[in-house]
Amino acid sequence: MSSPVYDDKNPFAMILRGELPAYKVYEDHDTVAFMDIMPRTDGHCLVIPRNPSRNLLDAEPETLARVIATVQKVGRAAMKAFDADGLQIDQYNEAPSGQTVFHLHFHVLPRYEGVALRPHAGQMADKDLLASHAEKLRAALEQTT
Repeated sequence: MSSPVYDDKNPFAMILRGELPAYKVYEDHDTVAFMDIMPRTDGHCLVIPRNPSRNLLDAEPETLARVIATVQKVGRAAMKAFDADGLQIDQYNEAPSGQTVFHLHFHVLPRYEGVALRPHAGQMADKDLLASHAEKLRAALEQTT
């Protein structure tokens, strides 16, 4: 069985090329972090590599190292910005696991004691709310870097 190939028309590749908008909170030479447009909790964001990788299974080890360093940086800032009790990191590989966008990405989800995640609604959250959450997270990132 052959490995699935990377499709450069996926939404995250389009965000990287500037073809789709995103509420970006952080970017460097190797990675980009932006708000999930269907957040399961306040502050839910995604971290992706600039390198084209379908998921964890085909990513270069160096890409993974750079992405996880950004996940840690964004996670620390999310804990602070959203006064979270904990932090959940999700990452899916191929459709049976729940992956729907086939570009490597990590979900960074601030968590709160006794508060369940919202369901994946399938519709975009309010743009003003997303912009406000992005602003909070950017401010926390500036304080923590």
